[in-house]
Amino acid sequence: MNNYLAVFLLALAITALATPIAIKIAPKIGAVDVPRDNRRMHKRPIPRFGGIAIYLGVLAGFVRLGLWNEQTLGLVVGSTCILALGIYDDIKGLAPKAKLAGQIFCAAILYFNTIQIRGMANVLPWGPWYIAFPKVIAFLVTVLWIVGITNTINLIDGLDGLAAGITCIACLSVAYTAYVTNREETCTIILALAGATLGFLLWNFYPAKIFMGDAGSMLLGYLLASVSLIGDKPTKGTTLFATIIPILILALPIFDTAFAIVRRMANHRPIMQADKGHLHHRIMAMGFGQRRTVLALYSISAIMGVAGVMWTIHVRLACAVLTATAGMLIFIFLGIGIVHEPEEKKEDLDYHEED
Repeated sequence: MNNYLAVFLLALAITALATPIAIKIAPKIGAVDVPRDNRRMHKRPIPRFGGIAIYLGVLAGFVRLGLWNEQTLGLVVGSTCILALGIYDDIKGLAPKAKLAGQIFCAAILYFNTIQIRGMANVLPWGPWYIAFPKVIAFLVTVLWIVGITNTINLIDGLDGLAAGITCIACLSVAYTAYVTNREETCTIILALAGATLGFLLWNFYPAKIFMGDAGSMLLGYLLASVSLIGDKPTKGTTLFATIIPILILALPIFDTAFAIVRRMANHRPIMQADKGHLHHRIMAMGFGQRRTVLALYSISAIMGVAGVMWTIHVRLACAVLTATAGMLIFIFLGIGIVHEPEEKKEDLDYHEED
């Protein structure tokens, strides 16, 4: 069997089989999301221990890959740490500053295992084609990238199946771009993550039987941010792949996060304070059901995923058209006013996922 397909199917199977076990374990350890406020609108307690199932699926894919070096070992250690941080947060709760400190520590693990952003291509018509960062700048940029994408996926985890589905779409897009640019190791690892998210989605799509919790959403973001840096060498092509292509493919969650920050600052609220102004909340407020809202966001993510592929194979006009199409859809869904939260409706009580 093709190695790519084998890794994908193994991760899918392991996660799909491990998730019902996680559902049974969650209540015994207190990993349950109990609806106590208007923001968490599911009507009944839902287990939020899905991160461990995703982790096991990805780990199985790593074992099947069988390629152990400094970078892959660092990725496993860092993933284990970010998972432990998320599980503790799901059960006991963590202050935002403590969570951020933990995320920075996990990002540093990757940096010191040579998973780094070491420089950038020079976009100016003069000077060297590649600008190497000093070590301090490389460290800061690497940590900012990993922590930023980690929280981007964490923040978009607001409806049943939303974060898992968007991550799966992004993974498949990144896997294809890795394949066509001869980054076999990256392609195989990202397919393990795609398989794990799809296996979890079998239990997490509306109506969800389990949530991934912060452990799952942070793990997904952490892996998405780091896998594109695996094997990075100081060349223009790999630098482009490591950051620009993932930004394009993850444009929807990145935009939603940036929009949330602007909205909360404009409303004089703490940036880390949850609200109901995310893009998925606004689409729900337009009268879409939860399932249709998630499918609409899947469509936008798929458009941007194809745009990323088009950019990689140098079909720039198609990339621009697809990006403009996705941007227009987002603008329509946002409605009027960039900082006004949608009004809460009674139908919103059908929400099944944490913000």
